[in-house]
Amino acid sequence: MTELFRLVEQPRTCSYLPAQTASLEVRAVKEVSPAEYGEMLSRGWRRFGWQFFRPACPHCRECRSIRVLAQQFQASTGQRRVMRKNEGVRAQLHPLFVVRETVDLYNRYQRFMHEHRGWQLQQASAASYHDMFLSGPSELGRQWLYFDGDRLIGVAMMDEVPRHAVSLVYFFHDPEWRAQSPGVFSVVTQIDYARTNGWPHAYLGYWIRDCGSMNYKYLFRPYEMLDEYVKEGDSPLWRKI
Repeated sequence: MTELFRLVEQPRTCSYLPAQTASLEVRAVKEVSPAEYGEMLSRGWRRFGWQFFRPACPHCRECRSIRVLAQQFQASTGQRRVMRKNEGVRAQLHPLFVVRETVDLYNRYQRFMHEHRGWQLQQASAASYHDMFLSGPSELGRQWLYFDGDRLIGVAMMDEVPRHAVSLVYFFHDPEWRAQSPGVFSVVTQIDYARTNGWPHAYLGYWIRDCGSMNYKYLFRPYEMLDEYVKEGDSPLWRKI
Protein backbone atom coordinates (compact mmCIF):
# COMPACT_ATOMS: atom_id res chain seq x y z
CA MET A 1 0.00 0.00 0.00
CA THR A 2 1.17 3.53 -0.77
CA GLU A 3 -0.38 5.91 1.77
CA LEU A 4 0.32 9.63 1.45
CA PHE A 5 -1.11 10.82 4.77
CA ARG A 6 -3.66 10.05 7.47
CA LEU A 7 -5.74 12.37 9.65
CA VAL A 8 -8.82 12.60 11.85
CA GLU A 9 -11.20 15.44 11.07
CA GLN A 10 -12.08 18.10 13.58
CA PRO A 11 -15.59 17.45 14.95
CA ARG A 12 -18.37 19.01 12.89
CA THR A 13 -22.16 18.85 12.55
CA CYS A 14 -23.20 15.49 11.13
CA SER A 15 -24.71 15.66 7.64
CA TYR A 16 -26.90 12.60 8.36
CA LEU A 17 -27.97 13.30 11.96
CA PRO A 18 -27.75 17.08 12.50
CA ALA A 19 -28.16 16.75 16.26
CA GLN A 20 -24.93 14.72 16.41
CA THR A 21 -21.26 15.66 16.08
CA ALA A 22 -19.33 13.79 13.40
CA SER A 23 -15.70 13.14 12.55
CA LEU A 24 -14.02 10.91 9.97
CA GLU A 25 -10.70 9.13 10.00
CA VAL A 26 -9.28 9.75 6.52
CA ARG A 27 -6.40 8.08 4.67
CA ALA A 28 -5.02 9.34 1.35
CA VAL A 29 -4.10 6.20 -0.58
CA LYS A 30 -2.33 6.21 -3.93
CA GLU A 31 -1.97 2.45 -4.40
CA VAL A 32 -3.48 -0.58 -2.67
CA SER A 33 -3.57 -4.25 -3.61
CA PRO A 34 -6.89 -6.12 -3.85
CA ALA A 35 -5.95 -8.16 -0.76
CA GLU A 36 -5.16 -5.00 1.23
CA TYR A 37 -8.38 -3.38 0.10
CA GLY A 38 -10.38 -6.45 1.09
CA GLU A 39 -8.86 -6.19 4.56
CA MET A 40 -9.76 -2.50 4.76
CA LEU A 41 -13.36 -3.22 3.77
CA SER A 42 -13.58 -5.76 6.58
CA ARG A 43 -12.54 -2.99 9.01
CA GLY A 44 -15.24 -0.58 7.88
CA TRP A 45 -13.29 1.59 5.45
CA ARG A 46 -14.99 3.16 2.42
CA ARG A 47 -13.37 4.61 -0.72
CA PHE A 48 -14.15 7.70 -2.79
CA GLY A 49 -11.31 8.20 -5.25
CA TRP A 50 -8.06 8.59 -3.27
CA GLN A 51 -9.91 9.05 0.04
CA PHE A 52 -10.43 6.08 2.35
CA PHE A 53 -12.55 6.95 5.36
CA ARG A 54 -14.51 5.55 8.27
CA PRO A 55 -16.34 7.08 11.27
CA ALA A 56 -14.31 8.37 14.20
CA CYS A 57 -17.15 10.27 15.88
CA PRO A 58 -16.45 11.30 19.48
CA HIS A 59 -19.85 10.46 21.03
CA CYS A 60 -21.98 8.71 18.39
CA ARG A 61 -22.00 5.12 17.13
CA GLU A 62 -24.98 5.30 14.76
CA CYS A 63 -23.03 4.62 11.54
CA ARG A 64 -22.89 0.83 11.33
CA SER A 65 -20.96 -0.94 8.58
CA ILE A 66 -23.22 -3.45 6.84
CA ARG A 67 -22.52 -6.20 4.32
CA VAL A 68 -24.90 -8.60 2.58
CA LEU A 69 -24.13 -12.32 2.55
CA ALA A 70 -24.31 -12.55 -1.23
CA GLN A 71 -24.44 -16.35 -1.54
CA GLN A 72 -27.44 -16.51 0.81
CA PHE A 73 -29.25 -13.44 -0.53
CA GLN A 74 -32.83 -13.90 -1.63
CA ALA A 75 -34.72 -10.92 -2.98
CA SER A 76 -37.89 -10.09 -1.09
CA THR A 77 -41.30 -9.98 -2.73
CA GLY A 78 -41.04 -6.21 -3.08
CA GLN A 79 -37.52 -6.38 -4.50
CA ARG A 80 -38.58 -8.97 -7.08
CA ARG A 81 -41.46 -6.69 -8.04
CA VAL A 82 -39.00 -3.84 -8.61
CA MET A 83 -36.82 -6.05 -10.82
CA ARG A 84 -39.86 -6.95 -12.94
CA LYS A 85 -40.82 -3.29 -13.28
CA ASN A 86 -37.34 -2.60 -14.63
CA GLU A 87 -37.05 -5.55 -17.02
CA GLY A 88 -36.56 -3.12 -19.90
CA VAL A 89 -33.56 -1.43 -18.27
CA ARG A 90 -30.22 -2.51 -19.76
CA ALA A 91 -27.33 -2.83 -17.27
CA GLN A 92 -23.75 -2.71 -18.54
CA LEU A 93 -20.58 -3.09 -16.45
CA HIS A 94 -17.57 -0.99 -17.52
CA PRO A 95 -14.22 0.26 -16.23
CA LEU A 96 -14.32 3.76 -14.79
CA PHE A 97 -14.39 6.68 -17.21
CA VAL A 98 -15.95 10.12 -17.36
CA VAL A 99 -17.85 11.64 -20.28
CA ARG A 100 -20.19 14.60 -20.59
CA GLU A 101 -23.32 12.41 -20.28
CA THR A 102 -22.32 11.01 -16.87
CA VAL A 103 -21.43 14.46 -15.49
CA ASP A 104 -24.71 15.93 -16.78
CA LEU A 105 -26.69 13.08 -15.19
CA TYR A 106 -24.84 13.51 -11.88
CA ASN A 107 -25.64 17.23 -11.85
CA ARG A 108 -29.34 16.67 -12.65
CA TYR A 109 -29.56 14.16 -9.80
CA GLN A 110 -27.86 16.55 -7.36
CA ARG A 111 -30.21 19.39 -8.30
CA PHE A 112 -33.22 17.12 -7.82
CA MET A 113 -32.03 15.93 -4.38
CA HIS A 114 -31.28 19.53 -3.37
CA GLU A 115 -34.83 20.59 -4.25
CA HIS A 116 -36.68 17.54 -2.87
CA ARG A 117 -34.50 16.36 0.04
CA GLY A 118 -32.67 19.53 1.03
CA TRP A 119 -29.23 18.19 0.17
CA GLN A 120 -26.45 20.74 -0.09
CA LEU A 121 -26.19 21.57 -3.79
CA GLN A 122 -23.18 20.02 -5.48
CA GLN A 123 -22.42 20.49 -9.15
CA ALA A 124 -19.48 18.73 -10.78
CA SER A 125 -17.20 19.49 -13.70
CA ALA A 126 -15.43 16.72 -15.59
CA ALA A 127 -12.31 17.45 -13.49
CA SER A 128 -14.06 17.37 -10.10
CA TYR A 129 -16.01 14.25 -11.11
CA HIS A 130 -12.72 12.57 -11.99
CA ASP A 131 -11.25 13.57 -8.62
CA MET A 132 -14.26 12.16 -6.75
CA PHE A 133 -14.54 8.82 -8.48
CA LEU A 134 -11.52 8.10 -10.71
CA SER A 135 -8.51 9.26 -8.67
CA GLY A 136 -6.41 7.07 -6.38
CA PRO A 137 -6.41 3.28 -6.93
CA SER A 138 -9.09 3.50 -9.63
CA GLU A 139 -8.19 0.07 -11.05
CA LEU A 140 -10.39 -1.31 -8.24
CA GLY A 141 -13.39 0.56 -9.58
CA ARG A 142 -16.13 -0.41 -11.99
CA GLN A 143 -19.27 1.39 -13.07
CA TRP A 144 -22.70 0.09 -13.95
CA LEU A 145 -24.37 2.08 -16.69
CA TYR A 146 -28.14 1.73 -16.85
CA PHE A 147 -29.95 2.49 -20.11
CA ASP A 148 -33.56 2.90 -21.18
CA GLY A 149 -33.15 2.26 -24.88
CA ASP A 150 -30.13 4.39 -25.78
CA ARG A 151 -30.72 6.91 -22.98
CA LEU A 152 -28.42 6.81 -19.94
CA ILE A 153 -30.64 6.85 -16.85
CA GLY A 154 -28.34 5.71 -14.04
CA VAL A 155 -24.73 5.18 -12.96
CA ALA A 156 -23.58 3.00 -10.06
CA MET A 157 -19.96 3.14 -8.89
CA MET A 158 -18.76 -0.22 -7.54
CA ASP A 159 -15.39 -1.48 -6.28
CA GLU A 160 -14.47 -5.08 -6.95
CA VAL A 161 -12.19 -7.35 -4.93
CA PRO A 162 -11.96 -10.59 -6.93
CA ARG A 163 -12.79 -13.76 -4.95
CA HIS A 164 -13.84 -11.61 -2.00
CA ALA A 165 -16.46 -8.89 -2.39
CA VAL A 166 -17.98 -5.94 -4.13
CA SER A 167 -18.37 -2.58 -2.45
CA LEU A 168 -21.25 -0.36 -3.53
CA VAL A 169 -19.75 3.12 -3.67
CA TYR A 170 -22.30 5.58 -5.09
CA PHE A 171 -25.39 5.67 -7.26
CA PHE A 172 -27.16 8.47 -9.11
CA HIS A 173 -30.00 8.44 -11.59
CA ASP A 174 -32.31 10.38 -13.83
CA PRO A 175 -35.09 11.87 -11.64
CA GLU A 176 -37.64 10.66 -14.22
CA TRP A 177 -36.69 7.05 -13.37
CA ARG A 178 -37.31 7.55 -9.65
CA ALA A 179 -40.86 6.13 -9.55
CA GLN A 180 -39.52 2.68 -10.52
CA SER A 181 -37.27 2.36 -7.42
CA PRO A 182 -33.93 2.57 -9.24
CA GLY A 183 -31.94 2.32 -6.01
CA VAL A 184 -33.39 -1.09 -5.21
CA PHE A 185 -32.81 -2.21 -8.80
CA SER A 186 -29.16 -1.15 -8.65
CA VAL A 187 -28.43 -2.78 -5.28
CA VAL A 188 -29.99 -6.11 -6.30
CA THR A 189 -28.09 -6.01 -9.62
CA GLN A 190 -24.77 -5.62 -7.80
CA ILE A 191 -25.53 -8.26 -5.15
CA ASP A 192 -26.48 -10.67 -7.93
CA TYR A 193 -23.17 -9.90 -9.63
CA ALA A 194 -21.26 -10.90 -6.46
CA ARG A 195 -23.40 -14.01 -6.05
CA THR A 196 -22.89 -15.08 -9.68
CA ASN A 197 -19.12 -14.76 -9.25
CA GLY A 198 -19.20 -16.85 -6.07
CA TRP A 199 -18.01 -14.01 -3.82
CA PRO A 200 -19.23 -13.95 -0.21
CA HIS A 201 -19.94 -10.27 0.48
CA ALA A 202 -21.52 -7.14 -0.94
CA TYR A 203 -20.61 -4.13 1.21
CA LEU A 204 -23.37 -1.51 1.34
CA GLY A 205 -21.50 1.10 3.35
CA TYR A 206 -23.05 2.52 6.51
CA TRP A 207 -26.52 1.84 7.88
CA ILE A 208 -27.99 4.64 10.00
CA ARG A 209 -31.26 3.77 11.69
CA ASP A 210 -32.64 7.31 12.04
CA CYS A 211 -31.57 8.63 8.62
CA GLY A 212 -34.14 8.15 5.87
CA SER A 213 -31.57 7.99 3.06
CA MET A 214 -29.40 5.40 4.87
CA ASN A 215 -31.73 3.09 6.81
CA TYR A 216 -33.08 1.14 3.80
CA LYS A 217 -29.99 -1.10 3.70
CA TYR A 218 -31.30 -3.57 6.27
CA LEU A 219 -33.91 -4.67 3.71
CA PHE A 220 -31.27 -6.66 1.78
CA ARG A 221 -30.97 -9.90 3.73
CA PRO A 222 -29.27 -11.77 5.22
CA TYR A 223 -26.64 -9.28 6.34
CA GLU A 224 -23.92 -8.75 8.91
CA MET A 225 -22.97 -5.65 10.89
CA LEU A 226 -19.52 -4.72 12.14
CA ASP A 227 -19.33 -4.52 15.93
CA GLU A 228 -16.76 -1.71 16.08
CA TYR A 229 -14.00 -0.01 14.09
CA VAL A 230 -10.91 -1.80 15.38
CA LYS A 231 -7.27 -0.77 15.15
CA GLU A 232 -4.84 -2.39 12.76
CA GLY A 233 -3.75 -5.73 14.16
CA ASP A 234 -7.07 -6.34 15.92
CA SER A 235 -9.60 -8.68 14.34
CA PRO A 236 -12.93 -7.15 13.19
CA LEU A 237 -16.06 -8.88 14.44
CA TRP A 238 -19.07 -9.10 12.14
CA ARG A 239 -22.38 -10.33 13.54
CA LYS A 240 -25.10 -11.87 11.38
CA ILE A 241 -28.44 -10.17 11.92
